[in-house]
Amino acid sequence: MFTHRIHNFNAGPAAIPLPVLKKAQEEFLNFAGTGMSVMEMSHRSKEFEAVLARAIDAVKTTLGVPDDYAIILVQGGASMQFSMVPMNLGIAGKKIDLIQTGAWTQKAYKEAKKHYEVNIVASTESENFMRLPTQAEYKLTPDAAYVHMCENNTIFGTEYNWLPDTKGVPLVSDMSSNIASRVIDVSKYGLIFAGAQKNLGPSGVTLVIVRKDLAERADKNLPSMMQYRTYIAENSLYNTPPTFGIYMLALTLEHIQETGGLKATEARNIAKADTLYGAIDGSNGFYRCPVHKADRSRMNVNYRIYKGDKADEELEKKFVKEAEAAGFAGLKGHRSVGGLRASIYNAVDQNSINELVKFMQDFARKNG
Repeated sequence: MFTHRIHNFNAGPAAIPLPVLKKAQEEFLNFAGTGMSVMEMSHRSKEFEAVLARAIDAVKTTLGVPDDYAIILVQGGASMQFSMVPMNLGIAGKKIDLIQTGAWTQKAYKEAKKHYEVNIVASTESENFMRLPTQAEYKLTPDAAYVHMCENNTIFGTEYNWLPDTKGVPLVSDMSSNIASRVIDVSKYGLIFAGAQKNLGPSGVTLVIVRKDLAERADKNLPSMMQYRTYIAENSLYNTPPTFGIYMLALTLEHIQETGGLKATEARNIAKADTLYGAIDGSNGFYRCPVHKADRSRMNVNYRIYKGDKADEELEKKFVKEAEAAGFAGLKGHRSVGGLRASIYNAVDQNSINELVKFMQDFARKNG
């Protein structure tokens, strides 16, 4: 029996589709007739190798990964990739270009500059990252090793709906918070990485999709665990991988396929975002989204409550408290920007958005 479930707007770890959780529950004690859980079985067993193959095939099929790209599943989260990417894709004597759009690119910059000179192509830090830099603002390095971007910024609520023109330089994208939320063309990237805990399942596993030729750039004297070629050669089984996370990733991506694939997923996400932003914009100024309209994220919706011309932090605290009591989790904004934030990843359904909008409208009537 399932107990009552709340409306989960957490930024990550985040909501997981209920059918996926039910499937995992059904198989938890006895997976595929083995008499044990996926959590208990050897990663060298034929049963787990089949699970791994399912996960990799699901990534390839769902995202449309071309044959000249490797799909690997590693640990360490996206934060580990801030080091692995420059260590593997950096080239001696060449700069790394980076588009500065928030906290995650700031962290990526900090790690990359330990190894190579980093050129900040453009930055909107002076505007508190409430918009994305335009292509016209870019100052690209013609022969850079690669260009690093973060495609969706969870903290600041911005998301690219276009890809930067890197003039032929490989594009590296941190897609941790919008992976599998829309249709993409993988061939336009040199490397994509994403922590699983927002759209791909629970925390603990990180997806990396890398063009195979780029993985060969790495110095062979790098520690084995830090080389992409190690994971490629060993099919992500060089060491004990996060087995349960990989199993959940397979289930989650299979669920996406069963519910219409990325095209249908994207349509649902557009509808959800339109509903919530519509409620914010239609509140006569009680709720306001500080993000430049063209750059608003479909995954992380930031907003403030205003009394007059100023954001009212006390009302925002009251909103969060009353929302929690009403069955809504995760609506407090990140500490660096304040206010409110609703993370509306794939697993957050339209009903949860509708219920949140009703709560918001009722709160505005009582407190406006």
